[in-house]
Amino acid sequence: MTAALQSQSNLHGAFCALGAAFCFSFNDLGIKLVSDAYAVHQVVLIRSLVGLVTFMALIMPFAGGWTVLRTRRPFIHMARGLCVVIANTCLFLGLASLPIADAVAIYFVAPLVVAVMSVIFLGEHVGPRRWLAIAVGFAGVLLIVKPGTTAFQLASLLPAIAACFYGALHILSRYIKDTESAATMAFYILVTFILVSASVGVAIGDGRYAGTGGPALEFLFRAWAPVAPGDWWVLIMLGVTGVAGGFLIGQAYRLSEAAYAAPFEYVAMLMAIFWGVTIFDTWPDAWSWAGMGLILGSGLFLLWRETIKQRRAV
Repeated sequence: MTAALQSQSNLHGAFCALGAAFCFSFNDLGIKLVSDAYAVHQVVLIRSLVGLVTFMALIMPFAGGWTVLRTRRPFIHMARGLCVVIANTCLFLGLASLPIADAVAIYFVAPLVVAVMSVIFLGEHVGPRRWLAIAVGFAGVLLIVKPGTTAFQLASLLPAIAACFYGALHILSRYIKDTESAATMAFYILVTFILVSASVGVAIGDGRYAGTGGPALEFLFRAWAPVAPGDWWVLIMLGVTGVAGGFLIGQAYRLSEAAYAAPFEYVAMLMAIFWGVTIFDTWPDAWSWAGMGLILGSGLFLLWRETIKQRRAV
């Protein structure tokens, strides 16, 4: 690919990543808004059904039609889907308990997790400067989580667990990126969401375990309830932005180099702070600001080092 074509492709990828960041941020906002009224598996099922309709109406016809259902890697798609289900569930439960900015900031430790997993599972080399960046990023998480203090909440670990499974998703995606399209990957993730959330709803959707704890556990075990007319727009928004964000982020990393696309994902962290201030009246405290800065800086440094490494290889 010529320099001009690569530059144009990077620009398109950056716009896709920016669009995905906006979609995911609106998803986080919507989940936070409905987390005190419905069960997470009910919300996810409705979100996924709306997403599937959106996918089949607006994405599938322009991505090869029914051919997007064909795959050579069904078991890896299943594993990817389960990783996304667990990652999203943990993040959503964290959003129910934590300030939205804190939950999203902890979740953005995912690029650091990907770097660690690439060493363990892919045998990639990580130099001392990148290990230092990883350590700095995890220190940022500790500043937000505040372990060992009265401000510590077990729910703070949920976005961190979500980041681990999100990292596993990226590792699996590397195995199938050359044979599977972004549309195919998005479709099978939606199918996994529908199957898992419906199964969990059948198993515990009667609310038999409700009333066992704080906001996160209530969000998990609450009984299914009729959707209030005023909440349908939130659930529909969740479905549309969820599938759009998943498709756009897949396209972003197919079109451009990671160093160009990934920084635009951090817009979601800034939007989370904006939602927290304007809608939920929550400002991050000084420790959270410091932690966010360390996570953001370490993530961007890792992306820069990855770019240097790729250019040297070329």
